[in-house]
Amino acid sequence: GRWEVEELKENTVPGDRGLVLKSVAKHHAISAMLTKAFVFDDKPLIVQYEVNFQEGIDCGGAYIKLLSSSDDLNLEYFFDKTPYTIMFGPDKCGEVYKLHLIFRHKNPKTGEYDEKHAKRPDVDLKKFYLDKKTHLYTLVIKPDDTFEMLIDQSVVSKGSLLSDMVPPVNPPKVVDDPSDKKPDDWDERPKIPDPNAVKPDDWDEDEPAKIEDPDAVKPEGWLDDEPQYVPDPNAKKPKDWDEEMDGEWEAPQIPNPKCETAPGCGPWVRPMKNNSKYKGKWKAPLIDNPNYQGIWSPRKIPNPAYFEDLHPFKMTAISAIGLELWSMTSDIYFDNFIICSEKEVADRWAADGWGLKNLVASANKPGMFSQLLTAAEDHPWLWVLYILTLALPVGLGVLFC
Repeated sequence: GRWEVEELKENTVPGDRGLVLKSVAKHHAISAMLTKAFVFDDKPLIVQYEVNFQEGIDCGGAYIKLLSSSDDLNLEYFFDKTPYTIMFGPDKCGEVYKLHLIFRHKNPKTGEYDEKHAKRPDVDLKKFYLDKKTHLYTLVIKPDDTFEMLIDQSVVSKGSLLSDMVPPVNPPKVVDDPSDKKPDDWDERPKIPDPNAVKPDDWDEDEPAKIEDPDAVKPEGWLDDEPQYVPDPNAKKPKDWDEEMDGEWEAPQIPNPKCETAPGCGPWVRPMKNNSKYKGKWKAPLIDNPNYQGIWSPRKIPNPAYFEDLHPFKMTAISAIGLELWSMTSDIYFDNFIICSEKEVADRWAADGWGLKNLVASANKPGMFSQLLTAAEDHPWLWVLYILTLALPVGLGVLFC
């Protein structure tokens, strides 16, 4: 993938440039070491950066990866398998709009890592992907094992690392016994057919559900001898039609014009109606099963893989930040990455970057009249509403004067 450092295409702040993903349908990777590693001890982690989908977004991501500290971390070989501690940011494909928060949790018993995904935000994220504005994405993870995700400094999701991740950090204390099997005579049927029920003598299973309506009368003017479809009289055999290869040419069928004003064409058939004598296949009524034993489930045993991590905030330290992305849309703009622990620092950083871009975008925002014209271009039916809105006061004024 190709990256460039460029100004925004719209609402440009003079002298301000960002990192821009330029290629389409390519794998992209770019990364940088932190000035010092972030260690998860007694201070919160705050990650913040800006994204602008300048051409909208069809399918692709704009999330970041915070790469795990290790002796063999080499950014020259940064790719999708490089171990990361946290992945955060927007992602979209089709009509699915996501805001990821994934962290890799180390199993204290096995030493293996599992991905834990935050539950999806309850808010509608669509506008942040389609409005071509610069948006500010912020992640806050606190030592009390809680997290917040913000867009444009408004919280869109929050929760606990212990209770709001999928799968949960801690496995269940008990699990089903894999060696326990359901007995062959276990009866899970709450209801059974009544064995003493007898089909009534007058129950006729051969009666059809529908019968012809004997009271129906053929509508006057019905054209019995006219087919519903006729060959198109205006159709002509193509010049390149080869009857040896293509067979005998026939004009395509079109609806019979004579049938348009008639109640119907072709042989008239009596309509069907419900048969009052129909009862269907007889079945014995259901009664409570005297042998019902409930839904079987295996017995529970202590989970051999159980552990309890009460502080998942204590994640693997972070030494680098990277963008490892695939996108079907180009010109995704990134700017003003910051990793810190102080909210005041992140807020000041936001004000000096995203805040300035926001002010420029607001100053360049078209007036109400221009917005109405733009909306009507996208939705022509709005012209009717505009005309009626203008005509109503004028008409009332004439009426009363």
